[in-house]
Amino acid sequence: MCVNLMQLKYMVEVEKTGSITKAASNLFMGQPNLSKAIKEVENEFGTPIFKRISKGVEPTEKGIAFLECAKTIIQQLERMENILKPDNAGLNTLKIAIPRASYMANAFSYFINSLDRNDHISVNFRETNAINSINGVSDGEYSFAIIRFEEAYEDFFISMLKDKDFYYEEIWNFPYLVLMAEKDKLAQKDELTTSDLENYIEIVQGDTTVPYLSTRYLKKANASDKSRIFVYDRGSQFDLLDGVPNSFMWVSPFTQEQLTHFRLVQKPCSDIVYRGKDVLIMPKHYKLTEFDKALLEEIKKVRNVLAMSTSGSESAK
Repeated sequence: MCVNLMQLKYMVEVEKTGSITKAASNLFMGQPNLSKAIKEVENEFGTPIFKRISKGVEPTEKGIAFLECAKTIIQQLERMENILKPDNAGLNTLKIAIPRASYMANAFSYFINSLDRNDHISVNFRETNAINSINGVSDGEYSFAIIRFEEAYEDFFISMLKDKDFYYEEIWNFPYLVLMAEKDKLAQKDELTTSDLENYIEIVQGDTTVPYLSTRYLKKANASDKSRIFVYDRGSQFDLLDGVPNSFMWVSPFTQEQLTHFRLVQKPCSDIVYRGKDVLIMPKHYKLTEFDKALLEEIKKVRNVLAMSTSGSESAK
């Protein structure tokens, strides 16, 4: 058997992109050479790893199992290399994906500011959806991640995590709140109802890979024609909430510091109660570093404060 590490990386990239052409471009190599490398591996094992579909390629049934093993091998070898690299002596590395959750971004800034400025750090910190995070951890792009999903979709995501043989741990089970500008006419109300939001524009995170809260809200509120604006980062959502009259978002609880800074308020909605879950995920073989643990501890500190402030009876899990 003669399959090298580079060939494994090639095949993982093909699975990730679903296209030999795109994978070749990402790998800075010609498509014929990549196709040849894949064929060599398939010939070595005597079975196809990929099959052609209308939109590109996808793994065969045996290919899926093969690629899972390939990812594990790549991750383990990269960890071995990092241990032996003299350049990494004293370097604190962090590779994490999180949902577009403002309380986590807030905790991350606290964490970075708490570090000794003499420390050498290398941080890969990305806000993205649950599916991208799961795939990123599986591919080794992130060491670990925190994913977010609606409580109603828990079975779907837990099944996916079990299939990937991931370790997972609930970080927070939280109530979704309505977020709007402090100058909005509804900002003075202690509690809102769906009828209050009848003619409002809903701002929605536009990543359709993940089932979002808004879809169920719209169905329940019988407002399929409701106006919506789709955004893809937290910065633009704040600008829109402040600049577009009668607009709102469904969000996890914000810190008072963030609300004040962006001139926003958050309100519960009495006749529509949604809950979300933030869950820590990582490969079972991965051991959190002290650097990783310090960030997670900061996230949990902010979570605890918010859990107490949003409801006297709400307790962090």
